[in-house]
Amino acid sequence: MPAKYTIRDWDETRAAFATSIMVNTAISSLAQNLDGPDWPLKGKDETPAKYIDLAYEEVIEYLALKAQPPERIDQLIGILKETLSFDEPFGDMVTQNEESERRDNQMLRNMARLEIPESFPIALSALSKETLDFCRLEKLGTLGEFAVFAQGKAQNVIVGGDFRKLLNALSHVDEQALSEVLPFRRGAKGLHLVEALGLAAGSAAPADGAAAAIEYFPAEFSALKTDVATGGNLSRHLMVLGNSDREARVTELLKAQLRQVASADGQRKGGFFSCLFKK
Repeated sequence: MPAKYTIRDWDETRAAFATSIMVNTAISSLAQNLDGPDWPLKGKDETPAKYIDLAYEEVIEYLALKAQPPERIDQLIGILKETLSFDEPFGDMVTQNEESERRDNQMLRNMARLEIPESFPIALSALSKETLDFCRLEKLGTLGEFAVFAQGKAQNVIVGGDFRKLLNALSHVDEQALSEVLPFRRGAKGLHLVEALGLAAGSAAPADGAAAAIEYFPAEFSALKTDVATGGNLSRHLMVLGNSDREARVTELLKAQLRQVASADGQRKGGFFSCLFKK
């Protein structure tokens, strides 16, 4: 049976419970107060305090020594979460702490300075499949969520890979590294369509990535489409990539996307595409 709660759930819950007045209360008593299944382990030391200093895997290992299945951690997290929901003063404190953590988050501050939106989807980055799978597991859908998670948890969970690369790039404003995993233009601010298409061109599913990038950057795509349709030079837009091979692949991706747009609009290749295919 798949786990109900994730590592992130456990880390958030144990951090929240650390200052709860219930931290030294028997877990079995907490379970009884919630009218749920009883906690199977008894003893004076079977309190939240015994568990909250342990990492997710360490809790599972401890429970295994007590002949408990891995799923028992789901019950523990559920008991602590529900207990916290009744602790309103603590809930207010957690909210204040979260706001304070966001203010103190260096990555979020750097993103604001670089005009990188917190809402940018992680799925449009050039992170590896393994890292994207991890982000999905931890419900990290945007760069902002990545930054909040990474500041407090990543050093205990991730030991390397491009998750660490993005973390360091945002922490230290490494523009070269940022441009390798995000559609970021060195020497400029914000994120851009052309760079997003460049990342898509190097991905396992270029056409899908290009479509997603165009959907995220509709204004830039509209401006590019208008410029090309009125005689503008497509290669002029792609020079920022600084790589002729990537420029060629992005050109093909754009042609395919523009064909779809023109077809949907009922346009003929003659007028619109005569401008495009000459570039």
